[in-house]
Amino acid sequence: MPATTTYALIMLAAGIGIPVLAALNAALGQYIASPLAAGVVVFVVGLVISGAVVLATGEASHLAKLPLAPKHLLLAGAFMAFYAITITFVAPKFGVGNAVFFVLLGQLISAAAIDHFGLFGAQLSPISLTRAAGIGVMAVGVWLTQMA
Repeated sequence: MPATTTYALIMLAAGIGIPVLAALNAALGQYIASPLAAGVVVFVVGLVISGAVVLATGEASHLAKLPLAPKHLLLAGAFMAFYAITITFVAPKFGVGNAVFFVLLGQLISAAAIDHFGLFGAQLSPISLTRAAGIGVMAVGVWLTQMA
């Protein structure tokens, strides 16, 4: 199987997981009556699983480089926490589909900007008229799935 197909399938699975994560954590937040506490739970579980994978693959030694990393790169954790806490709080009130629609719209916009400017070391991929139209069609398609 070509690497691009493998990567596409992995990211498709990750994309499937985002609304499932939102629905499960939103339900947990309602069950324990605290979206913030549910956010903590999702990160503790994620930390345990990520830690186990890092240990199992022998990648733990790479964590020694962390103090040398540019500090702005650690903002990724802040964005993850923001997502997990906000989706847990908003999804039960707004609907998982509606919440994920706006998350996806934000992802389309920010991904296009990151690629266009090559931000954070991303591969430079300028926005052409065709690419902008494709992003627009994707946004309309996602919006259409949420109508009615």
